[in-house]
This record gives sequence, C-alpha cells and structure tokens, in this order.
Amino acid sequence: MVIEKIEAFVLKDKLSNSFFFSQWEYSERCICVVKVTASDGSYGWGEGYGPATLIEAGIKLLEPIVLGEDPLQNEVIWNKMYRKTLDFARRGVFMASISAIDIAIWDLKGKILGLPISTLLGGAHRTEIRPYATGMYFTDHDNPTRDFEAEAKLYISQGFKAMKMKVGLGIKTDVENVKKMREIIGPDIQLMVDSNHAYTLREATELARKIEKYDISWFEEPLSPEFYGQYNELRSKTIIPIAGGECEYLRFGFQQLIQNKSVDIIQPDICAAGGLTEAKRISAIASANGIDIIPHTWGTSIGIHVALHFISNIESIPGRMYQPDYLMEFDQTENGLRDNLSFPKIEMKDGMIEVPNRPGLGIDIDEAVLEKYAVSKITFKKSII
Repeated sequence: MVIEKIEAFVLKDKLSNSFFFSQWEYSERCICVVKVTASDGSYGWGEGYGPATLIEAGIKLLEPIVLGEDPLQNEVIWNKMYRKTLDFARRGVFMASISAIDIAIWDLKGKILGLPISTLLGGAHRTEIRPYATGMYFTDHDNPTRDFEAEAKLYISQGFKAMKMKVGLGIKTDVENVKKMREIIGPDIQLMVDSNHAYTLREATELARKIEKYDISWFEEPLSPEFYGQYNELRSKTIIPIAGGECEYLRFGFQQLIQNKSVDIIQPDICAAGGLTEAKRISAIASANGIDIIPHTWGTSIGIHVALHFISNIESIPGRMYQPDYLMEFDQTENGLRDNLSFPKIEMKDGMIEVPNRPGLGIDIDEAVLEKYAVSKITFKKSII
C-alpha cells in the first residue's frame, strides 16, 4: 500500500463581523487543509497553520517526496520532507506544509490500522480534556471591550471553567480591562491574558506586576518571540507564569526556548511546528525539563482533534493520585470551518471534551461543506507506469 493522491484545499470563511487584537484585524478565516489518500482508498486529513496559499504552495513542493511512500512509515516520510526543506525552511510556512501532510498521514495510518491517534502515540493517559475559551478579542475601535461582559457570561453559561482574554492596548487600559474581567467572572474561573507579543520588557514587566493581584494563570506572548533572554528576565520579575511558543518551530526551536529558561509553559502549534511526529519529540524535551505544554490551537476542527489526541498522551510529571485537569485551547471566535467542516461535532459536557476513540483523528469531513468554503484545490496523483 502506498500514498497515491494528495489534495490541498484553501478554505475561506467570510466573517459577519471583523475582530482585532494588538497586531492585526481579521475579516475572514482562511486555512489550508490537505487530504492524503492511499492506494486502497483509505484517506486522512491534515491542516496547516499560517498563510493558506503559501502552505498550499509548500504542499506542491513536497508532493514528489510523499507520493508512492508507505503511509505506515510516517517518521520516514517526515524525515524526507524535513531534509528536502532544511536549507530554506527550518522555520516558517513550509514547516506548516510539512505539518499538514504529517497530520494527514497520522490520520490515514490510524484508519488503516483501526486505531485512534492517541493509541498510535502510545496511549491516552486521560480520556477527557478541559478546554479553555479563547475569546475577548476587540470588536469596536471606539470601544474595544464593548462585548467583553456578554461574551464572558456566555462562556460561563456554556460550562467553561477557564478563559483567555486579549491585552495589548496599553498598560493602563489593559489593567482596567483585566480588573473588570475578574469582577465579571468571579474568583473561581481561571483567567489568562495574551498580548500577542505587543510589549517591550519594561512594559510587560509593569503590566505583569499590576495584574498579579487578579490571579492570572499565565501571561501569553508578552514579548516578541526573538527575545529569549528578555523572556527569562521577565519570568524573574513576576509571579505570573509566562507562556509562549506558538511562533516557534521544531524540537530545535523549543530546545532553545527551554534552555534559555524563557517560559513556564510552551505552546507549540502542532499544525505549524512540525506536525504530530515532531510534537511528540517536543513533548519529550518539555518533559525532560519539567515544562508544561499546552498547544496553541486556532484553526479548523481538524486542528482541535489533533490537540485532543496529543494532550491525551502527555505523561503526568510529577505523578500523583489526584491529577490536575489538562487544558486545551478552544477558540470561540466566529469560525464556520471549526463548527461545520467535520463530523461528529465537537461537544463539551460538564466543561470537558472527550478524546475520540474512533480510528485516526476520529472525525470525517463533510464534502458539501468543504466545497462550500473551498476557493482553490490542487490534486497530485502518483504516476502509473
């Protein structure tokens, strides 16, 4: 059995209302997904995080390496893709192309063997994951936090026990908004803040110290990802745990992040940092250094299920009788690609999401929905000689 066909789809969902954060404004979601089909008709789905059309171009570059390969030898395929792009793509969008193909091959392998990805990774240490709501983006330039209260109360009513809000509008404004949010949600809901690398070390230090009293579970991307040493210095100046890594790639990038003692929590995006094959290696480095790992997840339902299986497999160090809940990012912004693309639908019950035990990722794609959102498609087939 060999990989016979690769199909890349660029999907676009126009938002009914745009939103923004400290860096950019979004009026649409545009994501590249990939379908890898074997010669027996089995197939798997993957997703890349980053500029969709560039990921599509990367898949085109990689297809001669992948077509004709044995899908059960996923690490061999990964290494061939890595070697092909090493000279010019150790970081960045081509790595997202590798990630998308790698995830699809894991899904395909699981379906061929009749096993869920969590089992292929080595087993599920937990069968349920606690999602945290990513939201509280800014929706009005004149009154950016206009919808914060209604949004936070909605998340609580849905059963979320943790949520993450955006900061990055300036220290005074951020402090006021964090104070207000803690008053809205009360003392029992976990609250995280994310500035999307908006601040200098001096600014991030001042903000962190001023919001410590509001019981912040972590401060995400306080600084630009280039400044490993400054991240380390910030950690020494605040009691708030520091998180980052969604802009990092491969085990080598995360090794640098960890060796510099830059963060308390690493946040690899599995759909960008090297796929499940590399995420497993990144997890091992984190484990060896006692660093928590909570993946960044911001795409389609494919990426969410990738995170579910991955987090289920993270070993508990240190182990203890009563284990804490393991968190997973669950973006709550408008996104038809997350809500409509796959089935069965994602369900949260009692504040938890169950890890699927069906083969592969445990989902399939609704082809009618795929057609609705697809703005381009490329197909590669193995030549028949």
